[in-house]
Amino acid sequence: MKKFRLRIPEGIPCLVVIGLIFGYIGSIMGLPNMLNTIMKTAHDLLLNTVFYLMGICVITGALGRLFVEFGVVKLIERLLRPLMKPLFNLPGVASLGAVVTFLSDNPAIITLAQDKRFATYFKKYQYISLTNFGTAFGMGLLVIVFMVGQGFYVEPFIGLAGAFCGCVVSTRLMQRFVVQAYPQYAEEAVIEEHVEEEKAEVQKHESLFIRVLNALLDGGRSGVDVGIAIIPGVLIISTFVMILTFGPAESGYTGGAYEGVELLPWLANQCSWLFEWLFGFTDPHLVAFPITALGAVGAALSVVPNFVAEGWMDGNAIAVCTAIGMCWSGYLSTHTAMLDSLGYRQLTTKAILAHTIGGLVAAIIAHWIYLLYALI
Repeated sequence: MKKFRLRIPEGIPCLVVIGLIFGYIGSIMGLPNMLNTIMKTAHDLLLNTVFYLMGICVITGALGRLFVEFGVVKLIERLLRPLMKPLFNLPGVASLGAVVTFLSDNPAIITLAQDKRFATYFKKYQYISLTNFGTAFGMGLLVIVFMVGQGFYVEPFIGLAGAFCGCVVSTRLMQRFVVQAYPQYAEEAVIEEHVEEEKAEVQKHESLFIRVLNALLDGGRSGVDVGIAIIPGVLIISTFVMILTFGPAESGYTGGAYEGVELLPWLANQCSWLFEWLFGFTDPHLVAFPITALGAVGAALSVVPNFVAEGWMDGNAIAVCTAIGMCWSGYLSTHTAMLDSLGYRQLTTKAILAHTIGGLVAAIIAHWIYLLYALI
């Protein structure tokens, strides 16, 4: 006799989870207030945060393309090349990946890695670790410029130092994980045959003005693409995180923007000693930033102006959030796709574990560097 098995339709667990989440929020705020708050928060984020971030993306994109056009990127790459082997156990050419992801976003390392001439320099275990290496610098220029725009000038660069250290930990740890799982990758090259270098480019005949204009416009256009790409993350993730972070208005729930149930601060309060000891966080609301940065650093940046206005963020928090935001830069939403495009999807969990540890190290180091800076 065949055994009878009760199969639950896929949609039912989804409806149960959504019902529990919104039922919990609605039971506290009231259903009409919850819906109004969601819409008004998303609308305010779109007008006052997304367009601000898009403006930064356009400016930094134009600046980055200008650097590429006139050889600044190559110059930086040559200066960084000597650091690659001793710190990251990567060939010198990997420094180019750090520069391009810093100026753009973490998936840029995959576009570079798929270049056969670039890939010939790597063993397989090094090649796979490029996912972690590039992610740690993703959108770095945007994060730093945004934090400087909030009135903090030294702290973002302390965060950059922390992100650099976190990148070393994440990249080295990923290489160790790969070699433990696949020992043969320690000796196997990505591409065995030699790929000849392309001949030098023909000297461009455009005038200096046209080259500058094209670089600025093309870079600005790519910045618009990035700005549009971050809209879903900011509106969806940030709206949800803010509802879980903020509390009611002074007069109670009104359905206004940025009201919420304060669940994340309550959870953070239960282990506030841990966050204060590791990161120096003085307010439990700050835990919302690293949680959001797991999915999208653009969305995480959107909570900063409100946190600064509320007085929750000090110099230490800016340094720590810069470090963890830059190092993680939404890796949970990109690592799977990045490793899949390289052909090593089965190593996704190892990459995520290594990068989680790297981001925590980045935040801790940024905290201690800030403490040393404060003593000076």
